[in-house]
This record gives sequence, C-alpha cells and structure tokens, in this order.
Amino acid sequence: MALEQGYGTADGPYVETSRSGYDLLNDPLLNKGTGFTDPEREVLELHGLLPPTIATLDEQVARRLQAFRQLPNDYARYVFLRGLQDTNEVLFYALLVRHLEEMLPIVYTPTVGLGCQRFSQSFRKPRGLFLSMPHKDLIQRILSHAHFDDVEAIVVTDGERILGLGDQGAGGMGIPIGKLSLYTGCGGLHPATTLPVVLDVGTDNPECLSDPLYIGWRHERVRGRAYDDFIEAFVTAVADRWPHILLQWEDFARDNATRLLERYRDRLCTFNDDVQGTAVVAAGTLLAAVNVTGVPMREQRIAVLGAGGAGSGISALLLQAMMEDGLSEAEARRRFFLVDRDGLLVEGMPDLMPFQQPFVQPREAVADWALEREGRIGLGDVVRNAQPSVLIGVSGQPGAFSEGVIRAMAAAVKRPVIFPLSNPTSRTEATPSDLMVWTEGRAVVGAGSPFPPVLKNGAYVRVDQTNNSYVFPGIGLGAIAVQARRISDGMLMAAARALADVSPARLNPDANLLPPVSELRDVSLRVAQAVALQARKEGLTEPMDAGDIYQAIRNKMWTPVYRPYRRGG
Repeated sequence: MALEQGYGTADGPYVETSRSGYDLLNDPLLNKGTGFTDPEREVLELHGLLPPTIATLDEQVARRLQAFRQLPNDYARYVFLRGLQDTNEVLFYALLVRHLEEMLPIVYTPTVGLGCQRFSQSFRKPRGLFLSMPHKDLIQRILSHAHFDDVEAIVVTDGERILGLGDQGAGGMGIPIGKLSLYTGCGGLHPATTLPVVLDVGTDNPECLSDPLYIGWRHERVRGRAYDDFIEAFVTAVADRWPHILLQWEDFARDNATRLLERYRDRLCTFNDDVQGTAVVAAGTLLAAVNVTGVPMREQRIAVLGAGGAGSGISALLLQAMMEDGLSEAEARRRFFLVDRDGLLVEGMPDLMPFQQPFVQPREAVADWALEREGRIGLGDVVRNAQPSVLIGVSGQPGAFSEGVIRAMAAAVKRPVIFPLSNPTSRTEATPSDLMVWTEGRAVVGAGSPFPPVLKNGAYVRVDQTNNSYVFPGIGLGAIAVQARRISDGMLMAAARALADVSPARLNPDANLLPPVSELRDVSLRVAQAVALQARKEGLTEPMDAGDIYQAIRNKMWTPVYRPYRRGG
C-alpha cells in the first residue's frame, strides 16, 4: 500500500517505491499516469509505456472532467468514476474534491443505489474485501495480509437493506466503496487507510439469485445463530488485527442494525451510520432550523415516519437535545410521534422492538383523537391531532408525505420543518418543490438526496441536502485522530451541535440551514474537532490539549496531490 512506500506520513515530501513499469502503473495508489516526470519515467522504467506528453494534475483533472460531462447519463458517469478510482486514486480524489457538488450525487446518493443494483454487471476489478459465509474460518488469515497494515477505517455492510432498495446481496459493496470515498474526499483520510467490506451471507433477492452474472454467494440469506456467529468471527478478527480501528456499520436490516450496534459499541470504536449518522445530521439540521422558526427544542413536536433504526435513532438524539433544553425525559418523550407500517407506536402494540419502546404514546393520550380509520392511527391522523412542528421521513416510501398531510400540517404551524430523508431520490417521501407549493413557501425543508433549487419568495434557493455526508466523515476523522476507544452518545451530540454551529442560518434566518456541499471538507474538520474534544472530555482517549488534538486531525487530512517519486529497495 502507499503508506508502506517510505514517505512516512500521508502528506510526506516524496514517495519511495520499489515498483516499476506496468507493476507501478497498475497500482491505483501509486499510478500518476501521464503525470510522471521525465526523470521519474527514466528511473521507474516507464519510457514507452506512457505517451510522451507530461501532464500536470490540473491538466489531467480538466481532461477527466470534460470526459465526465460528455457521458450520456448518471450511471455512465458512476461507472466512469469507479474506473478512474481503480486506475489513479490521486486523480480521482482531486477531481472529486475540486468538484464535490457535481460529483457527490454520482459517487454517493442517489446514483450509488443504481450502482449497487448493477454491481455485478459492471464489476471489473476487486476493491475491498468480499467475506463470504463459506470462508468464515479464513477471515483472520485474509485480514492478516500485509496489504492491510495501514487500515484505520472500515465500512461494512451485509447488503440486506441498501438505501430504500432492499436486499442487493454482494452488490451492496457499492455502499462501503462510496462511503469511504467520502471519508477521503470530505474527511481527508488517506485512501490507503480505508477498507470497504461486504459480509456475503447470501441474498433473498430472486433477481440476484437468478442472474447468471451475479458475483455473490448463490445462497438464500443466512440468519439466526449462524449469522451471529459469522458477525462475531468478523468483529473478533477486526479487533485483534487493528486495536484502534474505526468500524462503521452500513445498510443492515432493521432487525440487525440496532442489536449489532448495542452488542459491539463498547468492544471497539464503532457506530452505525444509518442509525446514528442519520440522527446526527437530522439533529444538527433541526438545531439550525431553530434559528429560522424561532421555536426552541423544548417546544418542538416531532412526527417521524419510519420507526426503524434510523427513525428511532433520530428520535433518541433529539430527545437528548430536548432534555438539554430543559425538559424532563418523560416530558420530552410525549413530544414524539413515531409512525411505522402499523401506524403510530402506542402502548400495547404487538411486536414492538426494544429501540421503539421509549417512544410509544400512552393509549389515553390518543383516546380522543378523531381518526380516518378506526383501529389504526396513520400519519394523517398524527398531523391533524398532534399538530407536529417537525415532520421527518425515513420510511423509503415515495410520496408518503401527501399534499393533504402537508397542507394539514401547514394549517396548524407557521413554519413547518419537513425533512424527507429517504434516498435514493426515487424513494423520497416528497419533493422539496411540492413541499414549498403546499405550504405557500413557508416550509423549512431538508432532503436526503440532492434536488434542484426551489422557488421561495420570488427567487430560486438551494435545497439543503440533509445527508449523512455532512457528519460521518468528521465523526470518523475525529475518532481516528485521537484513537478514541468508542463512539459515545455525547460525541454524536457534539457532532450535531458542531453542524448547527456552521449553519448559515445561525447569522441570517433567511439563509440555508446547511453550508453548501462544496464546503464539506471544512465542515468535516469542525465536526472532527468537536468529536475529538468530547472524547477527551469523557476520558475515551489519551489526555491531549486542544492544540495537539487540532494538529492530530490536520495530520490525518490527506490532500490529493502528486509528489515526486524515488526508486527504493
């Protein structure tokens, strides 16, 4: 890997490598393509293997950007960028960082969903690790390879609940690859320190199983004890191999996501981005919205459509924020209305999950509600009777925020805060443009995926992308920089407040809730500092002063530039 090549730090003055010729050009972490200078080509045996023109990184970025923009659709652009990443990582990240707003929807949501669905068809070169159930006993040996010595961050999925698209099996690898691209592009982690992993325990997707091109293990999805033993083998091997690793869980199904997080969150530095990252970005954006609506957290009434791990995780963090704003826990709980597939969570409802229990409403609290349909309390009933000031969607149900529901909300609330967070775009609960029309322009909107500007007060304004990319790169960066032993609830709240602190609306209520995507690298730095300082406060890292913490974070932030090469042993 690149960090083994002799330059000590990610931003060292030179690269020393023993590789040459095609061996060098075929390593995406070392390849500079036409960027190799004439002296480098001589010493590294590259003459004749490259065209004679020597290009700067700026020129290469311009060439790739032109080719990117000429492609016919977003999927073609996704495949193009994945190919570039597997060929020349410095060039890939230089293009990503310099054009983040344009590239983010391709590298990540919404296009990454299509990338997962078509992963087998577009598979060209392995990246990361495919750990399959038949090879459970080989996990420790696989991880022990020297190629992985420098790994500091792992994103892992089992592919069962990819965005709102369901079970994609081994195709779910597109998510860890995309997430770690943002860890580098937004958080600055050196790509050599990141490792995407898919735990291939089979799939229940009949399209995958019947596809002759499917690259995964052709077996129905393994569950129960065998599944848990496989996860345990993986986590044990990871913790033994890398004592200070950051392990991020991604796109596990509802029944597994929260219980695996609870099982392992005290054994190593780990968090679930769907549960906790979504909670942090939602909480940070809502804290920013307070500057716009003037309604303090303790007075908010929050309805959440989708009471799985993400919805309950958002509610748990917002509950903490309400308590910090003066409410008792009992008072705060009564201000949450979580709606799942069977309607509003109420006491006595069968099959409630443990993480849902804190947010059930007492039967007597809803006894006198006027309902559309006897026996089931739907979202419309909640909006008309509870009159929520905040509506959050993590249901994956397109169009679930209907015109009737939104108009009813807007009739009772002066500045309704509405976050349709489900992605990809095809799964969003409502489009921002519809929300603005249905609320006469009064809604404060944040969406999980990118949308075009909306008309507001006679002018078009940017839609806030309330996406986890605002927070997870900074959470991971901060934890890695100070080698935090775990990710605490306090660190997550610190990340949410750091996001709120960089809100443009903090100084101007007419401004956006979030900075533009182009500033994600600066946002990640601020979030990382807050997370690292909170880790120190809670005794989850070695004692460090604030200046050392800041420097440790900066030292981890790699910049994609070409450095001179030397031939080494």
